[in-house]
Amino acid sequence: MDLAKYRALFLEEATDHLSEMSQALLVLEKRPDASEAIDEAFRMAHSIKGMAGSLGYDSITELSHKLEDTMERFRAVGAVPAGESGLVLLFAGLEGLEKMVASVRAGDELAMADPGLLRRLEGVVDSGGRESPQATDRDPTRSVEPDPKKAETP
Repeated sequence: MDLAKYRALFLEEATDHLSEMSQALLVLEKRPDASEAIDEAFRMAHSIKGMAGSLGYDSITELSHKLEDTMERFRAVGAVPAGESGLVLLFAGLEGLEKMVASVRAGDELAMADPGLLRRLEGVVDSGGRESPQATDRDPTRSVEPDPKKAETP
């Protein structure tokens, strides 16, 4: 099997899919309930996931899969939230995929997907379309979140 041929095909198609995903997200920025745009972004993530999986690009597969799951949740609720748990998160996922595809193009070792981004995407899925508080990145210097009931009053 000629892996260089398949790698070149992957790069060409992934680049096209990422561009189409970007265009769909821009539509969602203007119209968060544009079902055709979320469907298009979902299909592009699905295609990238399949191609990456067949070539062993596991981190691209993982991030694509998490994006797909997140978009499926947004499809179920009928709109993409505008903030950190919605459109911003999808753009972050797109950017992560673009960086990983660029590293394949450069012949670099493929980096792992950003664990914080993966947690945030999982949090949206777990919460039914809204990012759960457990999925957000907490201050690493704090081991325990403060209990508001125990706050001292002057």
